[in-house]
Amino acid sequence: MIERIWRMVVKEFIQLLRDKRMKGVVFGAPIMQMLLFGYAVTTDVNNIRTVVYDGDNSYESREIVRRMAASGYFTIINNMESPREADGILDRGEATMALIIVHGFSADIKKGKPTAAQMLVDGTDSNTALIAISYAARVAGKFSRDMKAPVSSVLGRPVIVDMKTRAWYNPDLKSRNYNVPGVIAILVMLISLLLTSMAVVREREIGTIEQLMVTPLTPVELILGKTIPFALIGFFDMALVSIVAVYWYEIPIRGSLVLLTASTGVFLLSSLSFGLFISTIARTQQQAMMATFLFFAPFVLLSGFIFPADNMPVFFQWVTLINPLRHFLVIIRGIFLKGMGLDTLWPQELALLALGVTFLSFSVMRFRKNIG
Repeated sequence: MIERIWRMVVKEFIQLLRDKRMKGVVFGAPIMQMLLFGYAVTTDVNNIRTVVYDGDNSYESREIVRRMAASGYFTIINNMESPREADGILDRGEATMALIIVHGFSADIKKGKPTAAQMLVDGTDSNTALIAISYAARVAGKFSRDMKAPVSSVLGRPVIVDMKTRAWYNPDLKSRNYNVPGVIAILVMLISLLLTSMAVVREREIGTIEQLMVTPLTPVELILGKTIPFALIGFFDMALVSIVAVYWYEIPIRGSLVLLTASTGVFLLSSLSFGLFISTIARTQQQAMMATFLFFAPFVLLSGFIFPADNMPVFFQWVTLINPLRHFLVIIRGIFLKGMGLDTLWPQELALLALGVTFLSFSVMRFRKNIG
């Protein structure tokens, strides 16, 4: 049995390495996509284009504008002559935010009276708008505390609450540290699905499936012979993009490399098995590729990569439990950023193992039905 599987593995590698385009997909595409997505996939909001109307033209009004520009989040692109200009500027998308300071801003501050500055934000992109409002409120709050500290009615003297914050696991709060491990998981899944979804159907198209059927290979041995080469390629691609993540993007790996390797193996079992299941259903390579992307998009959307699964409706939260990518994202982010161990990640590992065995069983049964 081992000898027959080994011969099948060698045959798959020879067939794969003869195809120049496939070699590009296996070796070149992961690096190129990693470099591209690592920079493109980010939720950081910087350089918020801002226009300002300063109707007070005082030290205090100029100071709050200066602080916003110095924060590194806002880029002052223009000073308006009238607050009415803000409507047209935001409508045309020339700026994301407009700051309007009316006359009397400084006088109210000096008298200790409540005063306000208006922020108009383009809410088309709600995520960017909420973050921009948060940044502006933070700057305004610090400015307010520096101008005049609140007075305690009990103690009769200024009281300042200095809130100290600290972010664990990602101290710099860089979204890249969170997103890049997710990109690694997505790339590994995409490559493994593409390779395996065309494994059996390719044999059918070139007319060699009948030759395989008359060999002593059993359906299980044939499936294993088709799976093992792509599993090795999956491990290679995982190592390749992880090296890029660590040495190019400087993403830390705080957990065990042994656990990361073992977890990758369990994840590949589920993704490769699902790809083989697609391959047993499709009749042509074109159908297999279309089916792969048909399933790949929901896998990504329901994985928690773009938005948390906990924010989805309850029904879809249950649906995500049969998504291998969701479980592996928890594992790879936990190992990279938090240094989690098997004592914490075992539910996700068990879920991946169950999904892999289930998909592999379906693939074997479907292949037996086809050759029967």
